[in-house]
Amino acid sequence: MESIRQKQIAEVIRRQFSAVLTAEGKYIYGSVLVTITEVKMSPDLNLAKMYLSIFNTENKQEVIQMMEEHYSRLKQSLHQRIKKQMRVMPELRFYLDDTLDEVYKLDALFKKLHEEKQFGEE
Repeated sequence: MESIRQKQIAEVIRRQFSAVLTAEGKYIYGSVLVTITEVKMSPDLNLAKMYLSIFNTENKQEVIQMMEEHYSRLKQSLHQRIKKQMRVMPELRFYLDDTLDEVYKLDALFKKLHEEKQFGEE
């Protein structure tokens, strides 16, 4: 279970890294839309696991790879934004969050079943 401090730091990092992606993203991965769905902090606050939703591209893993190639630039930009709130800058790890994709697939499946009258009435 996450502590209150872990949740607070995770939210600060989520908000500030979103701003970093807005500023730096177009130079790294172009017109792809990347949103941070969740940040999980380790108990010692030295690791931030960032879960990203990626839109407007078929190869989502490639975008994660591009972000990892520009890791030092992204981390430095984030550090400039949060250095007054944190003593130590955590290590950043990027993970693909495909939850939204799964929701869309399930929604399409339910619509198809409903249209074919194989699923009950709503």
